Amino acid sequence: MTPTKQNRFDDFFADEAYVSLKNHLYNYRLRRRAIQKQIQSVRGGLILEIGSGISPMTEKSDGIVYSDLSFAAMKKLKIAHQGSVCVAADAGRLPFRAGSFTQIICSEVLEHLPEDRPALSEIASVLKQGGFLILTFPHRRLFFAVDDRFVNHFRRYELNEMTQKLEGADLKAIRIQKLFGPLEKLTMMTVISLISVLDRFRKGQPSREAQKRKNLSFFDLLFIGLNRLYCIPIWLDARLAPRCLSSVLLVRAVKI
Repeated sequence: MTPTKQNRFDDFFADEAYVSLKNHLYNYRLRRRAIQKQIQSVRGGLILEIGSGISPMTEKSDGIVYSDLSFAAMKKLKIAHQGSVCVAADAGRLPFRAGSFTQIICSEVLEHLPEDRPALSEIASVLKQGGFLILTFPHRRLFFAVDDRFVNHFRRYELNEMTQKLEGADLKAIRIQKLFGPLEKLTMMTVISLISVLDRFRKGQPSREAQKRKNLSFFDLLFIGLNRLYCIPIWLDARLAPRCLSSVLLVRAVKI
């Protein structure tokens, strides 16, 4: 990522309230569930999760290596997941031997990279022959909007564009799944727009963080409950909407 562009979610990274609630977000819960269903059970196989941040898609396990560009994120994840292998590394320059992993998870990562081909090349290099890549990415260029700019997306992808990029790295897509539909896109655009308005309203106002933290317990329960409920319409929308309207796709690819 270039130093001139910042991911706005980094603003919340040091906020313990945000960190504790992040894993209850409806889109995180649904994405994680879908990815876990795609993970193959391979005895003795190592799994690499690229760009895991503080909220990995995989369950804590001895056979999983977590990797992220942020050293701070890896330090925090190492504390939360005692005994886990956490490596701070650039996705385009992975510090692993060729053919080290039977499976690689790369979820919502490529769109944050100025150049995605080096990362795909590295993924193919450290993946064993016949191993699987589980990839999720924002779909449709015409959907690029305020929420993409907020989290520093360099691009969104067309499906045929992504499959061609994968083939260029000797990875063949064998399964394509609709992860989110247009409702999720509209939801994120609305939420980010509201955050931007609140940011302008609160600018210059004295901090009330201490006051807010005293009253988080009720908010926690409400937030978690609403997100769990909202998973239902989001899941239904993804299933019913045609693939051309999907805002996020999941691809499982095999190294050929």
